[in-house]
Amino acid sequence: MTTVILVVMCVVVGALELYAGKQSRDQANAFRRRIDELNDQVTKQNNVLVTVGEQLTAELSRVKQDVLPALDNRLRQNTGQVEELAGLVHQADDYLRTQASRLHELEQQRITLAALRRKLGEVETSVRAVTRTGGEAVEGKVDAALGRLADLERGGEEILELQRALTRTLEDVEDVVAELLQFTEGELDDTVTAALTGRPRAHGDAVTATGRLWTRDDQLEDILCEMYERCVRASRLNVRFRTAEGPDGPDPGSPERRRYFLGGHASEDLAGVFSALLISAGADLPSNGLANGGGRRGLARVEPGVPSGVDPVRPPEDEAALQALLRTLSECTGAVAQIGPLMAVRTRDELLCAVLTAAQSLELESDEVFWDPAAASVRLRRLPSHQLWDLTGWATAP
Repeated sequence: MTTVILVVMCVVVGALELYAGKQSRDQANAFRRRIDELNDQVTKQNNVLVTVGEQLTAELSRVKQDVLPALDNRLRQNTGQVEELAGLVHQADDYLRTQASRLHELEQQRITLAALRRKLGEVETSVRAVTRTGGEAVEGKVDAALGRLADLERGGEEILELQRALTRTLEDVEDVVAELLQFTEGELDDTVTAALTGRPRAHGDAVTATGRLWTRDDQLEDILCEMYERCVRASRLNVRFRTAEGPDGPDPGSPERRRYFLGGHASEDLAGVFSALLISAGADLPSNGLANGGGRRGLARVEPGVPSGVDPVRPPEDEAALQALLRTLSECTGAVAQIGPLMAVRTRDELLCAVLTAAQSLELESDEVFWDPAAASVRLRRLPSHQLWDLTGWATAP
């Protein structure tokens, strides 16, 4: 019996060993298959990395061969343009010095002619007092000489006035060239910085909005320009450069059309700012020219520390600058002012302000009504009520 038990136990142990061996072989086979799969994945990833490396190498080679030489050529071209503009500025400066010297010489000639005319007047008086016989012939010669001197003096004054006009024109050209040179240098520095650092270009100093200014009142033109540029600065904009010309080109005898190219904020961002300022400036006035009491009421700003319903000591800088510009416009018989989306029109009878969208600004510019207060007023009257402010009553209020 014991022998049978031992035999059975040996058979069981043998079966268990066979089962354990089979399990070990199965696990080893599964482990080898897993190792093979991982090797295949590593091989594929290695091939992908090799392909990406080859692509990056090819792209880097293309950049070195195409992009960098083109960038270098463009940099040299821009440098040449900057040097050319600098040369033009120096030439204009030399020409201004020459014209100033000539202007001084003409002043001296005019003084000399005036002194000579006074001397001949004294001679004429003495000749008429000494003799009356044959005085008619002598008097005629003296009068002819005096007339000739008067013509020379008038011609000298005309030349002097032309020289002054030319000097003013050259000074305006020099200012425009200097602003364009500054603008070009800024753009060039921005481009080079973006190319060297790989970061996108910064557009903070680029031209982001345009402006216009025109008035038919010559006496208020300088004051209006000062108030306009003050309002631009208060709106956190800066003038990149400006131009001035007549309706058919530069014409000293016609009102100047001033155009401004502004930077600092996009036109879309300025629309909400100007709307808030106009709402504050147009308090208690009807909207869109309505006189039936259905207009909107202005929303006054509340400064920190000021209780509600109490007026602040002074308005904010941007609101004060805008009000000063509108007050100056109200003194004109005809004027147009635009700062980005803001447009103010002064006719003989009314003062209108509007905040335009980009499409509306483009439409008005295509129809060329920016320089015509009457036509611009008619077009602004067609805008929706929430875009238009009639400030005629506000302008006439004390």
